[in-house]
Amino acid sequence: MTDRQRIFSGIKPTGKLHIGNYLGAIKQWVALAEQQETIFCIVDLHAITLPQPPDQLHQTIRDLAAWYLACGIDPDKSVIFVQSHNPDHANLAWVLNCFTPYGDLTRMTQFKDKSAKAEFVSAGLFDYPVLMAADILLYDTHQVPVGEDQVQHVELCRDLARRMNHRYQQELFVIPQVKLADSGVRIKSLQSPNKKMSKSETDPLGTIDLADPADQIARKIRKAVTDSGSQISYDPEARPAISNLLEIFAGFADSTPQAVAQQYSDSSYKQFKQDLTELLIDKLGTLQTRFARYRDNKVLDQILEKGLEQARQVSAQTLARVYQAVGLG
Repeated sequence: MTDRQRIFSGIKPTGKLHIGNYLGAIKQWVALAEQQETIFCIVDLHAITLPQPPDQLHQTIRDLAAWYLACGIDPDKSVIFVQSHNPDHANLAWVLNCFTPYGDLTRMTQFKDKSAKAEFVSAGLFDYPVLMAADILLYDTHQVPVGEDQVQHVELCRDLARRMNHRYQQELFVIPQVKLADSGVRIKSLQSPNKKMSKSETDPLGTIDLADPADQIARKIRKAVTDSGSQISYDPEARPAISNLLEIFAGFADSTPQAVAQQYSDSSYKQFKQDLTELLIDKLGTLQTRFARYRDNKVLDQILEKGLEQARQVSAQTLARVYQAVGLG
């Protein structure tokens, strides 16, 4: 590990990755790895806070690892591993549990939202933010790239780190900083542009998955809702539907939504959608080819094993430091 600032993030292996995940997270991770020390985890322990079919979860974990690589995360520049393969995460989470006020967890907005929709609410779902804090603090993380919906969890993590540092009068943990996504955070549902594109989207026309074939991409873009009028302009407040499509175009064209809007200011919705479809089919086709190359290749296992070794070199030191401080050494 180097003296560069360390960045940690991860994605749950539930559902299918979509273009919002790519533009809002993974594409930016690739850029961060060129400048900082990066650790990208497949946070599968978080996935089981809600019931998952075991065989499906196992496959989704491997799929996600292959997508990380297909989307450009270089294992020579970033550490990639599966969370559950490193027991230090669960071990540190238990220690943090013993220093987390019950009231802090009851105020977590995501728990309130998810528990209201679930038939069975587990203690794991309630405790999700503490495990997330362990994920982050294990690696002396300086920055945590997250969406706005995860900021509250990172703030809890920061509070826990400060509390334990103060109690034991030593720097047990680095205090991590929130790093909000620079772009792509506004990627919305193609059918409901007032809602974030989500892996739990109930309308299949609302998302474009990274694995979607060309005909499905074309159908989803063709049926994507647009605003009244025919002018192509970027105004997320007044014209959220076309602005969302401009965000998507810009993300895959390495441009800005304002520049794309200017380019198509005299074009029809039909022409714009046709060009967006062609762009997505081309870009996603390349990612899909890379995914197929990694998915059932033994190289994938080797990369994850190497990443686990690298991760444990850091996490074991953190856990030992914490155990000694609290008297478990």
